[in-house]
Amino acid sequence: MQKLLTFGLFGLLAQFVDGTLGMAYGVTSTTLLLSVGTAPAIASATVHLAEIGTTLASGTAHWRFGNVDWRTVGLMAVPGAMGAFAGAVLLSSLSAEVAEPWVAAILFFLGLYILARFTRQRRPVKTGHGPLRARFLAPLGVVAGTVDAMGGGGWGPIGTSSLLSSGRLEPRKVVGSIDTSEFLVTLGASAGFLVSLSFAEVNTGYLVALLVGGLIAAPVAAWLVRKLPTRVLGAAVGGAIVVTNTKTFGESIGVATEYLVVAYIVLTVIWIGSIASAVTAVRRDGRAIPEPA
Repeated sequence: MQKLLTFGLFGLLAQFVDGTLGMAYGVTSTTLLLSVGTAPAIASATVHLAEIGTTLASGTAHWRFGNVDWRTVGLMAVPGAMGAFAGAVLLSSLSAEVAEPWVAAILFFLGLYILARFTRQRRPVKTGHGPLRARFLAPLGVVAGTVDAMGGGGWGPIGTSSLLSSGRLEPRKVVGSIDTSEFLVTLGASAGFLVSLSFAEVNTGYLVALLVGGLIAAPVAAWLVRKLPTRVLGAAVGGAIVVTNTKTFGESIGVATEYLVVAYIVLTVIWIGSIASAVTAVRRDGRAIPEPA
């Protein structure tokens, strides 16, 4: 029972992170499941089944707060769902021994991206120059959906960063559109896992705990998207994901134990420094209200 409560709390925190940063529910939850010995395909399947409920709740909340660009959602969601289905089937066909280092590597680099994104100095995002083109959004959806299913997360980090860099949408609509389109992506990934795996292999206790925690947090996170210091939150979460996946990723590429210890120390120092830098930036701005992710 204590473990289920822990998973519920983790699901709540992960959805707070996702709803405010536009990323990291899947990456964070999958990292937790892998850390307790869950096989990669089962971990990703569990997270995506839970996300059916959390993404629906999050998308609805973002829609109610006017954070969604429906053209972007329409052009990304279906290709994303197709990519997620293919990624789920591919991951399910791999043995746990083969899949674990690949998933750890994906999570490790996604964690590095999140850490770097919310630590570095940011410039104001200028929006305009017309709508995003379908030839950009559709392939982006396929790639992000495939990585999301295979790594247990990735739709947010890839989709959010790409849309922000285009400068065509205001940040709050980037977050809202990515969170809303993730519902179809989650359905695609879940269908792929259910076709390829036995549902009996999924720990329903973990699934329900992550789902309930996420459902509680989703509407609040959509409202708090302008209220929380996302730079600090992003730096903290990104560092935690990197450190957690370092051992598996390092061992998969043949890094000796003594070098892994050094890597842990270096990464921990960088992590602490990144959080301190983010806190300093928030204080320098003179307020705790972040610029939307």
